[in-house]
Amino acid sequence: GAVIIPLSDNRAASADADPQAPESSDGGEEAPADAGMPPLILVKRGGGYLYHTSDLATVEYRVNHFKAQENIQTFLLDVTDQSSVNRLFDGMDAIFGLINCAGILQRNNAEFEIDKFQRTIEVNLVGTMRMCLAAKDALVRGKGSVVNTASMLSFFGSAFVPGYSASKGGVAQLTKSLAAAWATDGVRVNAVAPGWIETEMTRPLVTDKVRSESILDRKST
Repeated sequence: GAVIIPLSDNRAASADADPQAPESSDGGEEAPADAGMPPLILVKRGGGYLYHTSDLATVEYRVNHFKAQENIQTFLLDVTDQSSVNRLFDGMDAIFGLINCAGILQRNNAEFEIDKFQRTIEVNLVGTMRMCLAAKDALVRGKGSVVNTASMLSFFGSAFVPGYSASKGGVAQLTKSLAAAWATDGVRVNAVAPGWIETEMTRPLVTDKVRSESILDRKST
């Protein structure tokens, strides 16, 4: 069987950023939504581990970090590429857990451009569905569980990243739909919706005293 678990550079299972941030210096480029480095997938198969990451630059770091463990291999995974996703699950007999956390956001109002908006939706929402569908048969055999990554923006949106907010709202509803559809197969589907979590990506907010205090001073109602 296999257990698929994402890891990030701060070892959090899922670390969502607060995209309602002031303009940054990243020029509107895509940024991983949950950590400074793209999320990884750690697959345990037959006592060995396989890592999957969307960024080739992290492969050597991750291999070196876990080289004390046996049977570590690295592969690139593009959740927007069906053939890439199919190769990930090819030959897996049973999956006991799948956690989807691949995600991007694009700052500086980039997501108000339709091609950028579509790109964010394709990665965050369609990519989540693609992973779930590709894993379903193995999840059924393993009576496994799925955990998707939504966001606080699933509920109240953002004036800065409409694509990210729409995608995370979609993830929340997709999770409910799959939970209802797959319950009779013995597969549980849930989501986490992180809020303000300190990661490499949110460091500019953390170091911005005014912005950070405005977030930390929020009161629950």
